[in-house]
Parts: sequence; C-alpha cells; structure tokens
Amino acid sequence: MFHVEHHKNNSYDHRSYDVIVVGGGHAGCEAALAAARMGASTLLITINIFTLAQMSCNPAIGGLAKGHLVKEIDAMGGEMGYNADRTAIQFKMLNRSKGPAVWSLRTQNDRLEYSSVMRQTLELTPNLFIRQHDIHGVLIDKEKATGVITEIGTKLYGKSIILANGTFLNGLIHIGLQHFDGGRSGELASRGLSGQLRQLGFKVGRLKTGTPPRLDGRTIDFDAMEEQSGDEVPTFFSHRSEIKDVEQKSCYITRTTTKTHDILRSGLDRSPLYSGIIKSIGPRYCPSVEDKIVRFPDKQTHQLFLEPEGKTTHEYYLNGFATSLPEDIQLQAVHSVPGLEHAQLTRLGYAIEYDFFPPSQLKATLETKRIQNLYFVGQINGTSGYEEAAAQGFIAGVNAVLKQREESPLTLNRSEAYIGVLIDDLITKEVLEPYRMFTSRAEYRLILRQDNADLRLMDYGYRLGLISASIHSDLLKRRETIKESLTFLRKEKPKLEDINPILEKIGSSPLKQPESLEQVLKRPEIGLFHFSGLSRHPLLRDEGSVFWEKVREQVDIEIKYQGFLSRQKAQVEKMHQLEHLAIPEKMDYSKLNSISTEAREKLTRFQPQTLGQASRILGVSPSDIAVLMMWLSRKSSRKNVSRGTLDE
Repeated sequence: MFHVEHHKNNSYDHRSYDVIVVGGGHAGCEAALAAARMGASTLLITINIFTLAQMSCNPAIGGLAKGHLVKEIDAMGGEMGYNADRTAIQFKMLNRSKGPAVWSLRTQNDRLEYSSVMRQTLELTPNLFIRQHDIHGVLIDKEKATGVITEIGTKLYGKSIILANGTFLNGLIHIGLQHFDGGRSGELASRGLSGQLRQLGFKVGRLKTGTPPRLDGRTIDFDAMEEQSGDEVPTFFSHRSEIKDVEQKSCYITRTTTKTHDILRSGLDRSPLYSGIIKSIGPRYCPSVEDKIVRFPDKQTHQLFLEPEGKTTHEYYLNGFATSLPEDIQLQAVHSVPGLEHAQLTRLGYAIEYDFFPPSQLKATLETKRIQNLYFVGQINGTSGYEEAAAQGFIAGVNAVLKQREESPLTLNRSEAYIGVLIDDLITKEVLEPYRMFTSRAEYRLILRQDNADLRLMDYGYRLGLISASIHSDLLKRRETIKESLTFLRKEKPKLEDINPILEKIGSSPLKQPESLEQVLKRPEIGLFHFSGLSRHPLLRDEGSVFWEKVREQVDIEIKYQGFLSRQKAQVEKMHQLEHLAIPEKMDYSKLNSISTEAREKLTRFQPQTLGQASRILGVSPSDIAVLMMWLSRKSSRKNVSRGTLDE
C-alpha cells in the first residue's frame, strides 16, 4: 500500500509521496511523524528548515487545559510531550490546590533545544523526508488534492495533502504605524496559496495574534520580583520519560504600574490596534497589554511573568506584555515596571495578521469537505497555541493514512478526549477569534483528567501501531490492577485498634464500628499513603515504583470522586444516543419545513455528520433537533442501517 523506503534508497521517487505536509511548526511536525510512523512515505515541506518546531511565542509547553492535550497526544504515540520533557528547564503542575480535573502540567523549555531535538527526531524517522520550499498552490484533479506547487514551479505529488501553514499565509507584521510582510519576525510570509484556495470556493478570514518584547536577563533586577521555582519532584508529560535529575530554572513575577499604564495610553494614537490599521480580531483571552488597560481601566496593575528562554542564554520572555506599540513606547513602558528599570530589549513585541480558513469547512477527520484528501490543521483553522496545533496535526496525519488504507477514521468524541472537544468545537461553532482550549470547554472534564490520558486513549495508539506492545501490555496490567485494588478496598475492613490510631494522628474522627477502607478514603483529608503498612496488599505497602504510584493515584481519585464520576458517565451514555446517529452527507435541509429558518441555514452551512454535532451548533434549538431526530428515525426505518450510519 505504502512506499516504505529508507533514506539511503537513492532510487526513491523524490516527487511522489503518500502524504505531503506543508508547514514545519508544531502541527506539521506531529502530522508528519504520525504518518511516517504508520508506514506512509511522508514529505514535510517548510519555508525555513532551521526553524522546525519553532516556539514562536512563549518558551513553554502545556499549562491550563493545554497540558491535557499534550498528555493525550503522547498517550496515542505523538511526540510533543516527550520532546517537552527532554528539553525542559522547569516542571510545574498547576492548580494543585484544586481538584484533579483541572490539574495541568506546564514545562518551561529551552527554545533552541526544543527545535533542534525535534528536528533530530524528524530526520531519524524512517519514511520521512524534509524539503525547504514555499508552497504557492495545491494541485487539484476532479475535486481531489493530488500534490503541491513550489515557489519555483516544481510539482510534488501526494495522495494526501496536509496544510499546516501557521501565521505565514499573507502574514503582515505590525510595530506601531510600521508594518511589513512576514510569517514571523525575521521570516518571509507565504503568498499565493490563500488566493488559490479562495478561488476554489473556500472561505478565508483574517485573525490577529501578538508577542511581547524579549529582555536581556543580565539587565533585570530579579531581587525586586517574586521567584517562581519548579516542582521539587517533576511530573512528566510522556509515558516514555524516565525519572531523572533536572536542573531547573526559575521564572519571576512582577506587575505593571499606574505609570506603565499612563505611558501605554500615551502611545494609543500610534497603536495599529486603535488607529484602525489592524482590522482583524485577536485572542480575547490573551489580549495585548494596551488592550488590557483600555478594557480594564479601573485595574491598577497587571501581572507579568518572566520566562527564561533557555539554559545557555540570558534572554527572557515577558509574558503578559504582548504589544504592537511603537519602539519608544515599548521601551518606556518596560522601564516603568519594577525590576525592569534598566532592562535592555533584545527583541521588540509585535502583532501579526494572517489568513485562516473557518473550520466549519472541515470534517471531524480535519479533511476539507470541498476537496478530498486535503486537510487543514493548526492556526489556519483559527486556533491559537502550540498544543492545539499539535493535536490537530496528529489527528490529520493519522486520518490521512487511515483513509488511504480504506480503514475507519480516528475521530474522538467529547467524552473521550480534550482533542475531541477541540475538534468538535471547531467544526460546529463559529470561530470569530483565535480558539484557545480551557478546561471549562469540556463538559466531562472530571472524566477527561490529564492523569488518566493513557488509560483513555493508549488503546488507539496501540491499534494504530504508534504504541509498542510492551507499553500497551503495561497499560493493560495497570488497568486490571486498578480494578482489583478497588475491589480489595471495598472488602477490606481493618480492626478498630489498627485504624483508629492512624485516623487520630491525622486529626480525622475515629471509627465507632469497622468500615471498609473505600468508605474511609472518601474523607477528603485522607489518602492511601496514610495507610501504608496497614496491610500486606502491595497497594498499601511503602513501595515507590512508578507502576504502583500510578495505580494509587487512580484508585484515590476513583474513590474520592465516585459519585461525580458515576453521574458524568451516565450523562455520557445519554449523549452517545445522539452522537452515534449519523446524518447523510450533503443533506438537503430545505426540505425540513418544521425547523427554524436559522437552523436550516446553520445546518446547511456546517453540514454536521452526527445528530450530536448538530445539537451543538449555535442557532439550532432542541426543538429543531427533535424534528431532525424524527426525520432520521423515519428515514432509517425505510433504509438500511449499517454501523450506526444511514445509507443513502
């Protein structure tokens, strides 16, 4: 089926591949690695081969909700989490004071090392080739993508084309009233591709994002700031990472002042954002610093977070200070911040406008509805963030290969993964601003914790051939051990003279009659570790193996949140009834006179694949869904039903 060739084979056709990935950012790297590891001959094309997997914004991976995405990518055999662990200079588990559903791992990373290690991984992957080109067009034959055209007119052929162009499509950089072409500062924009896709009938929009200035750490007074060190015992993203000593670097917190805000206001007349030069919409949840002072005029200060750029550089990233104001205002404003009075800027902040394709034009596989075998991933779908991009890239790379094999696609639903939430949101909702993942977007977030990503998703990775048999075997053993441990705790009732001294020591009420350990563990102040040595069962031994640490963590959470988990699982079962009822392709909603005009318009535009997707489209009411469900039920009684889909 696939051209499984090694790099040393000089007879290989260097113009024809199974999968061509355009763009070497986080989305493109995951797409290319997934496809190549599944056996497909894969070509990764990038404008600049030296900036593969570039961390264009902050030098960090993960964070609130984003860490969940990284863990899920890793559970299925992706690379981002492992690369982040290998190049980390700080590990921090966020939200530890809250429930496990919102715990989120974040690493600070060495920016240059992250890119170079990922490039090495790409170059050592069999079936994967890299070329430096600017792609000006996609080859189309009878509404199917068949290849790409480079800037010098070279035609490269592929059975599947994945576009992961980031902010490079017609990118325009703004600093004050000055603006110039660029995909990133110092790199050329990509021209021509957007225009061709628009001519093919794709809707194209414009979005904006921005980045803050970088500073020379030798000129920063860290004593005037609050130090933020990493976790003493690191938690890793990847199941492949082993316990090791990591020399961690600290981050620092400072704040803007009223003087800072006055300086920023004085430059608003030269702001591209407020002078009308920038017309695109930026990320609401990560506004520029000038936008903050306008939107929140009563707030006296805003927190800033200084992040080290690497192990061997003095450069720091000034998180929270994204700006496109002119140079003189940037300098004055930075110098008004405590600890930054004498800071030297190594790079100015800037804003960038770029083309994107509203993702309602995509299927759940991330293949476009208009052109077969053409996939869109990453920021060109209107998302922001490395992690959101990487998740899309992985799914598209896998699905491109599965389609060529004529196998069922990989589509994750909202109750299975944050990746499922991400893609479902993109294809069923209007993207009016850069999309960012939050835990609040996941209605089943207690089930979709970052700690159980492998238990939820590793079976998929194993079936795809991206997870080894030994790793999967360990997962199956752990899953069974968790089940057995829960049964043991349900049955085990220690003697009062054994358990009460333990309870009294930690300030918990003693028992008046024997109770199961499961019941006692429901008390919020009690954990499994309190009962170490109470029984000879390995769950209660003082054993520090990674295997048993993972088992104990899952058992503790399962018991403490048993009621909540049961309710969420019942909700999931109810939703699956809608989720698995498929809607025929190219459905003619104009025939459904019983639904609202708005619903007909939205359903026609989004063309949902299931009733569940239809129910989440803004403007489609529950009564519209009821009508659609009745219509589908009548239709299914007259036509064959196969695997939960309606055959037309």
